[in-house]
Amino acid sequence: MDVKVRFLHDVWAENGLDYATPLSAGVDLRACIDQEHMDINPGERAAVPAGLAIEITRPGVAGFVFSRSGLGTREGLTVSQGVGVIDPDYRGEIIVSLLNTSDRTRRVTRGQRIAQLVFLPCFQAVFHKVEDLGATQRGGGGFGHTGKN
Repeated sequence: MDVKVRFLHDVWAENGLDYATPLSAGVDLRACIDQEHMDINPGERAAVPAGLAIEITRPGVAGFVFSRSGLGTREGLTVSQGVGVIDPDYRGEIIVSLLNTSDRTRRVTRGQRIAQLVFLPCFQAVFHKVEDLGATQRGGGGFGHTGKN
């Protein structure tokens, strides 16, 4: 799948954009900050520019920004909204909103890998207004309705 990339920060000239291994699902996004580092306090969110913009050329595909597992597990820095969505028609800079879920101030350094971008299929629905929905065993039960085990 072809994706056009516009590099907006010199961090990419230093590191390049590529998958870490031949079977990696996501490509790492980097902190494209001009200063040497930025600190994120416990419970705080920070909008970190990724220094690139993309054009997804394949219809029915969108970009999804996920946390890096090591950064989230060891440092408590996760993508603040769970998963960021890069719509296929978005042409602006990708910004990663990081949330510090730890109890310590965390430091993000210039060029650090902060999130991963995965390309996945997406579908637009055609909505049909109805009075009733089909019956299921679960029905309207939610939030633990099926038990804890």
